[in-house]
Amino acid sequence: MIDRLHYITQEGPNGESHAEMAYRACSSGVRWVQLRIKNSDYREVYHQAKEALQICHDHGAKLIINDYVDIACELDADGVHLGQQDEDIEVARRQLKGKIIGGTANTFDQVLSLLNNNVDYIGLGPFRFTFSKEKLSPVLGLDGYKEIISQLAKDRLNVPIIGIGGILPDDIPPLRYAGVYGIAVASLINQSSDPTGIVKEINKKLNEEISYKGQGI
Repeated sequence: MIDRLHYITQEGPNGESHAEMAYRACSSGVRWVQLRIKNSDYREVYHQAKEALQICHDHGAKLIINDYVDIACELDADGVHLGQQDEDIEVARRQLKGKIIGGTANTFDQVLSLLNNNVDYIGLGPFRFTFSKEKLSPVLGLDGYKEIISQLAKDRLNVPIIGIGGILPDDIPPLRYAGVYGIAVASLINQSSDPTGIVKEINKKLNEEISYKGQGI
């Protein structure tokens, strides 16, 4: 099952490693971690992934590794998340049989392409401008999500849509009403002085009963 709250690792505000931040998030109630390490060598990513996988499984959480299919395969992680410029999804599926594969999209055509490759969920965004990602795609805003999810509903296509990109707790109800399944966050948890409190708040808003205008789930 795809969790509604996806936590994306970053280095901590005081220089904590990705694995240390994964521990902080899992200890605060997160049950889905995407390890996203850019601009590091393979050995460092492998080391961080191995440590993070143990942390996640000790807390009953899933670990999804961004980009590094070989590492996910070698460590028997729960899955991978692939961006538009990352490894081919068909190749990843052959290597990771039975594992979770998610993909990143910014347009309806990209969503369709991912669906044709049988991804398990789609990270759609960004919702608003964020400094946490280089080479940011065009901002979608709420109207962008509505338009894409409306097209999915019209074509009777269902996939869990995970909103990403500067999302705040007050954004969750309108996004859910638009048909978004869940959200991915990084700084919202990383920079919080009360990560347990913010995780509880996010999960409460994500799991409230809501009437959907669109499908996308």
